Amino acid sequence: MGMKLKKPEGAAGSAVPAIMIGLFVAFGGVLFGYDTGTIGGILGMHYWRKEFSTGFTNKKDGLPDITASQSSEIVSILSAGTFFGALTAAPTADMIGRRLGLIASTAVFTFGVILQTAATAIPMFVAGRFFAGYGVGMISAMIPLYQSETSPKWIRGTVVGAYQLAITIGLLLAAIVDNSTKNRNDTGSYRIPIAVQFAWAIILFVGCAFLPETPRYHIKKGRPEKAAKSLSKLRRLDVDHPALLEELGEITANHEYELSLGRATYIDCFKGTLGFRLLTGCLLQSLQQLTGVNFIFYYGTSFFQNSGIKNPFIVTMITSAINVASTFPGLYLVETWGRRNLLLFGAVGMAVCQFIVAITGTVAGVENMSAQRALIAFVCIYIFFFACSWGPVAWVVTGELFPLKVRAKSLSMTTASNWLLNWAIGYATPYLVNNEPGDANLGSKVFFIWGGCCFICIFFVWGMIYETKGLSLEQVDELYAKVNRAWKSPGFVPTVSFQDVQDAHADTRRMSLVEVENEAIRKKSVVYNEGQGPLGEKEY
Repeated sequence: MGMKLKKPEGAAGSAVPAIMIGLFVAFGGVLFGYDTGTIGGILGMHYWRKEFSTGFTNKKDGLPDITASQSSEIVSILSAGTFFGALTAAPTADMIGRRLGLIASTAVFTFGVILQTAATAIPMFVAGRFFAGYGVGMISAMIPLYQSETSPKWIRGTVVGAYQLAITIGLLLAAIVDNSTKNRNDTGSYRIPIAVQFAWAIILFVGCAFLPETPRYHIKKGRPEKAAKSLSKLRRLDVDHPALLEELGEITANHEYELSLGRATYIDCFKGTLGFRLLTGCLLQSLQQLTGVNFIFYYGTSFFQNSGIKNPFIVTMITSAINVASTFPGLYLVETWGRRNLLLFGAVGMAVCQFIVAITGTVAGVENMSAQRALIAFVCIYIFFFACSWGPVAWVVTGELFPLKVRAKSLSMTTASNWLLNWAIGYATPYLVNNEPGDANLGSKVFFIWGGCCFICIFFVWGMIYETKGLSLEQVDELYAKVNRAWKSPGFVPTVSFQDVQDAHADTRRMSLVEVENEAIRKKSVVYNEGQGPLGEKEY
């Protein structure tokens, strides 16, 4: 297992343009992370609680607040929007392109931010979160799609993983801004954190206007000249360079081979090996949510408050900072350890930490501050394991699972499954941990649920995640065609070139035409009457 991350020897051109473009597109993760992270702090702000309260009083501190059902609605509605946004991403990306799709998504997100900023009551605030979520959902499916289709195969995992890094940076920025405005006794306490999102949207919107469309999208639309120009920008090679023509030829041949098997519909995504890959992607994204990470970032401030911790905003900033810092080793390890090993490492570490947090919080109670500090420490260690493994790698694996003809459709469904579980956790958590009448009042016991899910993750990775490190998107198809068990995939060496397959098919077609013509000549007979010439022709 090599531990160097460098451009392969003899590779022509430069990977810098593609890497820089991929990292810029990853900036969309800041929108995702900031929008999901800011709500946890806003729910804990005294002025916001007073402004949006409908008469409910929190028994813990005697201050106005919103009910568990209102909290559930406000938090989970974003995820409902993202679910539908992710499903919309596929037809949008296939219709107007990956680049224009990102621009349209940003516009929808901005509309949602406008509504949230202007809101002074729950209904308009909820509407704003839905539209912001819709935009984020579209973005969250399109960014890994764009990155996967533009990045060189040897660094693709790191580039796509940078999307998760941007999400963690967004979460950290949200915690910092929330902490800065939490004590304001005016609408600025919550409007400033929300309005900051305009800056992220403007950066992404303007930047996307100058990005190239992906070469694979141009090939999909039958525009080889534009595909060559796009790939030329990404690889910094002339359009007639042999290395560029070889890569473009492989993309084209793979796509034509797929089309020779028939055009893809949504139903095709569920058939055969494509169905298995879709199931793998959906389970991977669902389990990423069931590890419990968003419980910490959605409800961490409120949970730490109720656990007796004096500075919950500071704790949230610390957990967010650890989330960012821990993502960096993941970006390196995804291309050195590989996808399977890193996911297994993370699943084992997360499971251990979650069970320790659950046991500590349950046995010690909120009065024991030493136990509460230990709880926070293991939450931080858990975040390290998540951020260096399941955080970035889930997006990497789903981004490279699917062939071109179904990639947008399948990727939108895997992303939607992430958001569906995100919504379910956001909706159910207040009822699970709160102590109001009818609530489960689990408190720290909720970490037993997350720990159990992390334990399931170990067996899922072993049985279903194929090792795709170092393979081109086209070679992943060959991997799934030849290797029938996930644990046999490490060490796979591709041997098929789709250009050779297409050439062979073309030769077969040419040969068949000659054979058909000869057969027709052979079967065509002319009947003569002796001395009178032909009477007619007879074809069989």
